[in-house]
Amino acid sequence: MNVRIELAKATDDAALRRLLAANAVPGRITITYEREPNYFLGCNTMGARYQVLVARHSEAGVIAVACRMQRSLFVNGVATNIGYLGQLRVDERFRGRWLVSQGFQALRQLHDADPAPAYLLSVIEQNREAFGVLIERRRKHFPSFFALGRLFTLALPVRRPKPTTTTLELAHGSLETLPEISAFLQQHGRTRQFFPAYTLDDFSDRETTRDFQPEDFVLAYRNGQLAGIIGLWDQARYKQTVVRGYAGWLRTMRPFYNAVAKLSGRPLLPALGQEIRYAYASFVCVADDDAEVFDTLLRQTLALAAARGQSYLMIGLTECDPLLPIAQRHPHIAYPSRVFLAAWENGKEFYERLDGRPPYLEIATL
Repeated sequence: MNVRIELAKATDDAALRRLLAANAVPGRITITYEREPNYFLGCNTMGARYQVLVARHSEAGVIAVACRMQRSLFVNGVATNIGYLGQLRVDERFRGRWLVSQGFQALRQLHDADPAPAYLLSVIEQNREAFGVLIERRRKHFPSFFALGRLFTLALPVRRPKPTTTTLELAHGSLETLPEISAFLQQHGRTRQFFPAYTLDDFSDRETTRDFQPEDFVLAYRNGQLAGIIGLWDQARYKQTVVRGYAGWLRTMRPFYNAVAKLSGRPLLPALGQEIRYAYASFVCVADDDAEVFDTLLRQTLALAAARGQSYLMIGLTECDPLLPIAQRHPHIAYPSRVFLAAWENGKEFYERLDGRPPYLEIATL
């Protein structure tokens, strides 16, 4: 089969967008992750150093895409350049181990030219095909994979939460408070493995944090000291999630659910082909994992999302994160994934050096 794998060109934009729209990700809600109006518009949010690989068929055109990116993340409390492998989509007509094998050979060449000590990789639990090809039946020239645990992406239905009493002082970010926010993320982000090592410049760079504004930060102060942060990041202008199907009870009960949801003020389950209105709870950082601070911030962020017309707030936390049980108390739909560390050489040594800090993946940048 005449297929070549190479770096994408700007002229591939339309073909890439068609590929994403035509190839859904399975689950209780089958969805497509789309990139309108331009595939490359949000790529810098994944990392300033990103590469997009495409598989190009002689007759069918672009039949697969994958991304390799690198960014500064905290590893054992130290800012370290770490890679991420993701955004894999393959035209269903061409799915098979041979294409993935060719892709990893191309990724290895990019790695050799610009190496990273390791790469993060997340696989949706219900995607058994990906587990089989990548993990369970990996070939010798694939990287080694080391399990980091489960990542729970929670879709929290947006409703104005009932007011609660708190001694915390709540505020929104501003240009004036950006230095304080950046310093807090640098200090307390180190308590998480792979927390992005954001700097003040990252929040001034309109590409790294595209469409995120300082006032999108929700801040909690205790006794005049900043105690926690969550940011509401709406990326709908360049990334969309579109419903393509429902499974199980959702398929048969959606009309009934929507009738009840209208009465209770909950978001409706979208019709097929409709975009889901959501924003991300990003930059989740709480000093000493204070439960009151986190829950108060999450409620305030839900209220901000409601004011902005969102239907869902997406938050991603790993299974060993002490903040996860607090988030799970809120009504939610869970999307579990498995997180792996991939490396071509010295991977086991790097993996075994990791200390016991809970992993954190900034899901808005995946």
